[in-house]
Amino acid sequence: MRETILSSIEEGLGVVRSLKNLAPEIEEAAAAIIASLRGGGKVLVCGNGGSAADSQHIAAELIGRFRRERRALPAVALTVDTSILTSLSNDYSFDRVFSRQVEALGSPGDVLLLISTSGNSANLSAAAAAAEAKGLKVIALLGRDGGALAGKAGVEIIVPAADTARIQESQQLVYHIICDLVEAAFS
Repeated sequence: MRETILSSIEEGLGVVRSLKNLAPEIEEAAAAIIASLRGGGKVLVCGNGGSAADSQHIAAELIGRFRRERRALPAVALTVDTSILTSLSNDYSFDRVFSRQVEALGSPGDVLLLISTSGNSANLSAAAAAAEAKGLKVIALLGRDGGALAGKAGVEIIVPAADTARIQESQQLVYHIICDLVEAAFS
């Protein structure tokens, strides 16, 4: 048991250390969100499973606060309305649950933040296409090699790991850094 614990910690630390190489992409993502918010835009966030929970977490940090008191920042997690999610899945397909919301809620100058450990979710690819068509800036927080989403976002932050747990842990650090940078711009 102890060996598993220590091995997991060491593996996690290795992935976190590799994030230093992603500093330019993290900075670019934060700058895009800041520019959107300063221009009257909003942040739409989506992902599946654990990434859906991360989407809600990010929206809560932006609307509430991360570390500092500042004005509420407009953010919407596209993962929370069960009536919308189930009706779109039923009437269209699960592949359209985010793209239809982007079509309805997105405006030119907004940011769509996609979160995926694999980068292979069809509903996120459809959301990226819908966002591009409407003039949103697309940021993708991905894992592994970026999967099918690689090359479909204006800013891509690809955590170089294969294990889902390590990717998710590192993605949380990345989005906390982004939230901190965004918040500092509005404090």
